[in-house]
Amino acid sequence: MKDSRIILTLLFCVLMSCNSGTKQKKEEMLAVKKIPKVVTSDIEEGIKDNIAKKVEEGGGYFNMTTEDRDLRLKLVRVHTEYLSNLGPQRHFACVDLADISGDVYDVDFFLEGDPGSMTVTETTLHKLNGKPFYTWKQREDKTWYRMPILNASADLLGVIEGEDSFEFHYEVTLPKIEESARIWIPVAQSDRFQTVALKSIEAPVEHRILEEKQFGNSILYMELSPEQSGKKIALVYDVVRQEKKPYEEDASPSRYLNPSLLMPVGDRFKILADSIIAQKSSEGSIMQARALYDYVIDNMRYIKAGKYGTGDAVYACDALSGNCTEFHSLFISLARSAGIPSRFAVGAAIPSDRGEGGIDGYHCWAEFYAEGKWWPVDISEANKYTALATYYFGRHPANRIEFSRGRDLKIEPGPLAGTINFLAYPVMEIGKNPAFPKTFFSFYRKAQPKTLKNIVNLY
Repeated sequence: MKDSRIILTLLFCVLMSCNSGTKQKKEEMLAVKKIPKVVTSDIEEGIKDNIAKKVEEGGGYFNMTTEDRDLRLKLVRVHTEYLSNLGPQRHFACVDLADISGDVYDVDFFLEGDPGSMTVTETTLHKLNGKPFYTWKQREDKTWYRMPILNASADLLGVIEGEDSFEFHYEVTLPKIEESARIWIPVAQSDRFQTVALKSIEAPVEHRILEEKQFGNSILYMELSPEQSGKKIALVYDVVRQEKKPYEEDASPSRYLNPSLLMPVGDRFKILADSIIAQKSSEGSIMQARALYDYVIDNMRYIKAGKYGTGDAVYACDALSGNCTEFHSLFISLARSAGIPSRFAVGAAIPSDRGEGGIDGYHCWAEFYAEGKWWPVDISEANKYTALATYYFGRHPANRIEFSRGRDLKIEPGPLAGTINFLAYPVMEIGKNPAFPKTFFSFYRKAQPKTLKNIVNLY
C-alpha cells in the first residue's frame, strides 16, 4: 500500500511537471504571438526614421567615418527589394547614400525592434559606386556570412554559367489617371538564348500586342481611363536562359554603325576612339573593341546620380559616370565611330546567390561585331567586379532575361513624344504628358531552395 502511494505520488509529480512544461510552452507561444507582425514597409519606415534622426543630429548629413575619410551623406534610396525580417524583432535594410564628393555608397543596416520603434545595431559599407567591398555567402544551415570579394566564387559575383531557369514577374502599379491615358510595356520573346513562356497577363482593360519591326520587339499596349487609377498590370513568365557566348548571325551588321538620338557617331567620339585604339589601329577589330571596353571600365564610375539612366553617350563622355545605360551607350558610340558594329539590349539580371525575391531594377548590355561573330559585353558589371572583366568580354551569364533590343523604337500607335529611347520600364502618357508608373520585378528559381526567407544571422 505504501509502495502504491509512493508510485501515485511520483506519477502526480511527473504529470505536474509535464503540465508545467506545457504551460510554459504555451506562455512562450503566446509571448511570441504578441510580437507585432513586421512587413517590409515597416522596415523601410524604420530605416528612414533612423537615418532622418542621424541627419538631424549631423547638421543635415548622415555622417560616417572610414579608415581614410569622413563621409557626409544624403539618402538616395532604400533598396525595398532587399528589406528582410530576420526573425523576431531583427531586420535588415540596404540603403544608397551619396557623399558630398559625388560618390555613392551602398550601406547595410541591421535593426532591432517593433514597427514604429526600431533602432540600428550595426552599419557597414557594402559598395562604393557599385563596387562591393564584400559579398554574402550562405552556409549549409541557411545562415549568411560576409566574404571578401577576392575569395568569392563567380555565382556570388552575379554569374551563373551554362543554363538557368526561373519564373519572372513584371508588375506595374498605375498612377492616378485624370484623363485618357496609354501605356506601352515590353514583352519578352524567345530566341536562340532564351525560351520564354508568357504564363499570364493581368490587365484592368483589354490589351493588344504591337510589333516593333526594326528590331523585332513585342510591346503590350493598353488604352486607359480614370477608372483604372491604382490598378495593377502583371506579366508572369517561365524562362529558360542559356549563357551567351560569341555567335554568328546571317543578317548584315552594317546598320549597327548608324547613330541614334542619344548615341552619336563621329566627331568627338571618332577622335576619342582613335586615340584609345592608337597603336591597335592596324590590328583586328576584337583587339580594338577590347581597348574601348577597357577605356570605359577604367574611366567611368558607376553612380546613380545626375543625368543617369537615359543612355546619353554625350553625358557619359562628359560626366564619366552613370548606370549601365551610360556605360554601354558610350561604348557603342565609340565602337561605331571606330567602324565596329555595336548594338544595345535591355532586360533584368536575376540574382545568382538566392532563389527568389525582388530585383534591383532593369539591366542593359551590349554586343559588338568582329571576325564574323557578335561578341556579348557587359561593361558596367565588369566595372563592379574587375575579377570578371575577362569573362564579361564575350560572355553574358545565364541568369538574366532580355525584354527588348535597340534604341529609338518606332511603334504604331506610338507615344506623342515620338520614338521610344529604349524599353525596359513602361512608357506611359496621361493626356499629352508623360507618366511614370511604379514598376517592380521579382523572380522565383524553382530548382533552388527558397533562401530569401532564411536570411538570418548575417553577421
